Amino acid sequence: MHRIRHFPVASVVLLLLGAPAAGQETKARKDVLETDEAQVFLEAFLAISRSHASALSDSALWERAIAGLIEQLDDPYATVFTPVEYDQFQEQTTGNYAGIGVQIGRLGARVTVTAVFRGYPADGAGMMVGDRIVWVEGHDASDWTLDQARDSIRGLPGTVVRIRVARDGIQDPIPMDILRDNVHVSAMEAIYIEDGVAHIAIDRIARGVAAELAETLVEYEDANSVIMDLRRNPGGYLDEALQLVDLLLAPGQTLASAEGINDWGEVERQSWPARSPPFLSDKPLIVLVDEFSASAAEIIAGALQDHDRAVVVGQRTFGKGVVQTVYPLPAGRRIRITTGSWFTPLGRSLQRARHHDGTLVAEDETNIEQVATASGRLLRTGGGVFPDLEVPVDLPKEEELALLNEANRVQVPINVRIEEYAFELAKDAIEAGRADRLPPSTFDDLARGLVEAGMDPEVVNNPVARAYLDWRTQVRYLDRADARSLALLVQSERDTALAEALRLARSARTPGDLFTLVRQEAEGSSGK
Repeated sequence: MHRIRHFPVASVVLLLLGAPAAGQETKARKDVLETDEAQVFLEAFLAISRSHASALSDSALWERAIAGLIEQLDDPYATVFTPVEYDQFQEQTTGNYAGIGVQIGRLGARVTVTAVFRGYPADGAGMMVGDRIVWVEGHDASDWTLDQARDSIRGLPGTVVRIRVARDGIQDPIPMDILRDNVHVSAMEAIYIEDGVAHIAIDRIARGVAAELAETLVEYEDANSVIMDLRRNPGGYLDEALQLVDLLLAPGQTLASAEGINDWGEVERQSWPARSPPFLSDKPLIVLVDEFSASAAEIIAGALQDHDRAVVVGQRTFGKGVVQTVYPLPAGRRIRITTGSWFTPLGRSLQRARHHDGTLVAEDETNIEQVATASGRLLRTGGGVFPDLEVPVDLPKEEELALLNEANRVQVPINVRIEEYAFELAKDAIEAGRADRLPPSTFDDLARGLVEAGMDPEVVNNPVARAYLDWRTQVRYLDRADARSLALLVQSERDTALAEALRLARSARTPGDLFTLVRQEAEGSSGK
């Protein structure tokens, strides 16, 4: 069994260095509060609270004062969480919550079960994909929003939630008493796209994702090549990112480094070496990234790129290379602030300068710096991870945009219509026990429904628009029908980055082959 090494990167998101001892922290707080500036601030607050004509409440004044402090930092990532916001943040980053283990969506104006997670309470109670939640704890849920359903179904582990669901073919709603439990939604999905080519999609760097990847790499040890898809991955826990990269690099190779000011006001730099034997070291590895790949996802891509372990394909990443620390505040609140910076093994900063509102600061394109890897490959610096092979985004065609704009004009929720239509097709496929690619005529009823809802038939039935509509619905149908491999192959017909990754994965038999193919592609595109 491959043992996961745990790295000393603590705290809720990213904590560079340890907190001071309790006595030191108390003394530091006292020293700050006794400064002239602190006293001026507090007296100004009291004067405004007592006498200003706005008559704002003290709580409103404090909220605005805190917002002002955050704004003056010019830190687009700094924020203060309320208890509810922090719970939501925790769920997003960990994938953990207390509930029954289902995914729900609003389809056909009803809250509908779109996925039932194996091994969780809803699965044991017999809940099925397609069930419509119509009653919860004595309340009619027929017209509920997703938030209403989610908040009512979730609760403390060990408590029972009473639900009734409507199911096709069953005359009366089916009652279910389901014992809530702790649920973990995996951040990773792995599958063979085709013989020999494994696709591992990681949508966030959540707790446990490194352990999940270790199990997956054992399962896929016979793969000829691996595509790791980090597109739209916003990051997460940096200690998990380090553990994940440690699975793929050789012992002693640097995973990442960080620099920041600790709680004593001192600048410190820390780095982390790989310590575990690597998985699949002889297999080609392709990492897919885009402009939304950020933070911990960039640490992973940057480390694998720096050590010539993988080629990176797609677009330049977001550029969030800051260390963030979450500190507790009174009344259950927490503050998240930037306390340092992360660097790739070759010392590249991942941070792209941004204004407080998140917009990018203009870059000097005349001053481009590069670093060399051990094999001599030149990697560009300047924030974010620059792909070894840049693949432009496949932008919508004019006819496709016309379709979407027409839907907006007549207020037809086209995305929901696609989802509903695909879902019905998937239910039939699941019942039949087989999901195949469907002919274009299968989607004629969807197009007719859009026209009947008020959309211009010339726009809907334009050949280019129809091909786009059919493709989107085909992908969603196959995905819903659990035919993920076929869904990815259909997706690659318009997903240019995935198509390029597949081409490389099919052609390369060794990491050396992969780098040769990418070099030839880059030289060809530059006209050398």
